Amino acid sequence: MGDVSQQAERLSGYAVEERRNSISGLSSGAFMTVQLHLAHSRKFIGAGIIAGGPYRCAESFRGGAVLAADAYTLGALAIGMNPLIPAMAPDVDDLVALTRSTESAGGIDPLDRLAGQRLYIFSGRSDCVVYPDVVRRTRDFYEAIGVRPQDIQYDGDVDAGHAIITDNLEDSPLPVNRPPYINNGRFMQSHRILRHIYGDLKPPAEHPTGRLIRFDQSEFFDGERRASMSAFGYAYVPSAVLAGGKAAGVHIALHGCKQGYNYVNYIRGLPDLANQPPYGNRYVTTTGYNHIAESNDIIVLYPQAEGSDGGVMQNPDGCWDWWGYSSHDPHAPDYYSKNAIQIRAIDRMLDRLTGQDI
Repeated sequence: MGDVSQQAERLSGYAVEERRNSISGLSSGAFMTVQLHLAHSRKFIGAGIIAGGPYRCAESFRGGAVLAADAYTLGALAIGMNPLIPAMAPDVDDLVALTRSTESAGGIDPLDRLAGQRLYIFSGRSDCVVYPDVVRRTRDFYEAIGVRPQDIQYDGDVDAGHAIITDNLEDSPLPVNRPPYINNGRFMQSHRILRHIYGDLKPPAEHPTGRLIRFDQSEFFDGERRASMSAFGYAYVPSAVLAGGKAAGVHIALHGCKQGYNYVNYIRGLPDLANQPPYGNRYVTTTGYNHIAESNDIIVLYPQAEGSDGGVMQNPDGCWDWWGYSSHDPHAPDYYSKNAIQIRAIDRMLDRLTGQDI
């Protein structure tokens, strides 16, 4: 990873309204959104889930046992993303029982902390990466653990592929399913997410005049390679907050697979793909979060995952861990709990930004 001290600054703390934080993500970032939302629900007021499945959906009860999906196995793909038959799809009742067991063991915050929180859940009709039926079960799961139906905005009517939606003319056509998974649907999905969570927001700024900070992310996961997280993270701090004002909250925006700033495809046995066109930090700069955050004094945190094929840890596409690749013991995964290395790292970033890490 190298010495990042000369290349990135230390993340700072700001005055932030208490318990006004939120989180959203696409694809693996959406699966991680659900995990982090449940792990630390007392810190959030809502979440946005774009093409993501329910909590621990890479696991299922089969013959009375919980089977974890090791790496990118059939279990994670078939159960959590695109089940070939309905019987293979995530079972909400089983996952609710698993969630309550995790709650009882102290692995996540009490589920009653979700009461009154607002959720935006989206599935494109043409998404062939994470099937709409899986995403509908995310809505059903949240309702089953206590979120009121009227607090959930579920959108499954847009003929979109697997992507976050923007109104950028240069982005991919709406129905496609291909990198960089940013599609033009003539609206900014990030704005819809934040408006649903926070309520009546001011219109987005035409030109954000705050500061996009690149910070040393490695300190938050202690440089452990199994975290599969990049050396740098990003945060957008609005101009009014930089001037000493109080932030209205922190929003965590989690990219999907192949969307981190330094994504490289590490597939073994194939020609070197490291020189393929990079997607850079487009998720950070072009998805619209910064514009609406600027006019509403919301800090946006962009943690970064990266690809790796190191040893038993298989994460070639730079996905967030929603199936267990970062766990110490693949037979006793902890990717979904407060103790998970990625969840712990992002939570520490949030605490730093809000001044709670003292």
